Amino acid sequence: MLDVMSFSTSGTFRPVILDDIRGAQKMLAGVARMTAMEGSRHLSQLVGAPVHLKCENLQRTGSFKLRGAYVRISGLSPVERAAGVVAASAGNHAQGVALASSLLGVRSTVFMPMGAPLPKVAATREYGAEVRLHGQVIDETLAAAQEYAHETGAVFIHPFDHPDIIAGQGTVGLEILEQCPEVRSIVVGIGGGGLAAGIAVAVKAVRPDVKLIGVQAEGAAAYPPSLAAGHPVSIDAPSTMADGIKVGCPGDVPFKIIGDLIDEVRTVSEDELSSALLLCLERAKLVVEPAGASPVAALLSDPRSFKGPVVALLSGGNVDPLLMQRILRHGMAAAGRYLSLRLRLTDRPGALAALLGSLSVVDANVLDVSHVRTDPRLGLTEAEVELQLETKGPEHCELVAATLRDAGYTVMS
Repeated sequence: MLDVMSFSTSGTFRPVILDDIRGAQKMLAGVARMTAMEGSRHLSQLVGAPVHLKCENLQRTGSFKLRGAYVRISGLSPVERAAGVVAASAGNHAQGVALASSLLGVRSTVFMPMGAPLPKVAATREYGAEVRLHGQVIDETLAAAQEYAHETGAVFIHPFDHPDIIAGQGTVGLEILEQCPEVRSIVVGIGGGGLAAGIAVAVKAVRPDVKLIGVQAEGAAAYPPSLAAGHPVSIDAPSTMADGIKVGCPGDVPFKIIGDLIDEVRTVSEDELSSALLLCLERAKLVVEPAGASPVAALLSDPRSFKGPVVALLSGGNVDPLLMQRILRHGMAAAGRYLSLRLRLTDRPGALAALLGSLSVVDANVLDVSHVRTDPRLGLTEAEVELQLETKGPEHCELVAATLRDAGYTVMS
C-alpha cells in the first residue's frame, strides 16, 4: 500500500487551475497520445443512455501516469534535473517516470518491490530507468527511495500529491470534453486522487453541470471516511486486486480538490471488479487492469443511477498475465459462468461415468475432476469428487446443482 501520510509532500502548494491544465496539454503535445474514446453498446443498454470508454489503457506506458510525470519533471530546474529523479512504484508510476525522464534527458532511478511483476520491471528498465528491487511491500520500497533522495539529492517524484502531477493528469479531462462534448457524467477510479482531482479541475471549470463520480475498491476506500472527517484519514491494511487504486490515505493536495469538486465517491466489490475486467475483454476487446476497470464496475453495480451520456475512464492496462488468469476465473465465477463444487458418491465402478452423464444432460462442460478417497469424513464406500465446470450463467449454475441433487448426489459446495 502507499501510506501517503508517511511521504506526503510538505509545504503550501499553489492551487491547480484550468490554465495549469491547458499549459500541461501544450507541454504534452507530441508526448502523450489523445487516447481513443469507444462507445459500448452493452453498457449503453444497461445504463439506458450512451456510454463511452476513454481508453487510457492504450496510452504510452499503458496508463495515464506518463502525463503527470512528464509535466512534473519538465518543471524541474536545471540544477534539479542534473541531480536526477527517483520514484517508488510497483507498476504504472514507475513506467511513467521512466519514460518521461528518458524523453527529457533526466537520469531516473525507480525502486520497486522484490515481488513486482516481471513484465512491469522489464518495461521500466526498457523505458530507461535504473531499477532497484527493494522490500517486500511498497512501504519498504518507498522508504528506500526516500533515503536515496536524501543521500543523493535526487528529486522524489510523488505519484499524485503535487500540483504538476495533477495538472498533467487533468489533461484527460480536457480530452473527454473535446471528444464527448455532450457528456453529463464522468466516472473515474480514485487511489491517491491525482487523476480524479485533475479531471475535476478541468471539467468543472468548463462544464460545472457535469457530474463527477469517483470509484474506490471496497477494501481500499480511504476517501469516504476522509471526506466524512474533513481531512485525509489512513486506513489499515488496504486490500484489493486493484493495485492501481490501493492507496492507504488520500494525498493532501488532491484531497481538497476532490472534496470541493467531485460529486460522489462510490465503492465496488472484488466480484464487481473482476466482472468488469471480463466485460472489457469480451465485449470491448480491451485489456484493462483491475483499477482501470473500476468505473465499469460501478456502472455494472447500479447502471440506472447514471445520467448519460456517460464517460467511463479506463485508466490503465498493465496487468500481469498470471494475475489476469486468476481474475478472469474469478470474473467468470462471479458471472455464473464457472462453477466449482464438491459432492459425494458411492465409490464403485461406473460411478464417475454416471455423474458425468448427469452433467452432460444439463450441458455443463467439465474442466477438471479430482478425487478424494482417504479421508476420515468419508464412509468406507464413499468418495469425494471436486468438479470445475464451465456454465452459462447463474440460472444454469442453479440447474446443475439441482439436477445433481435430484440424481441423489450430496452437493456440498
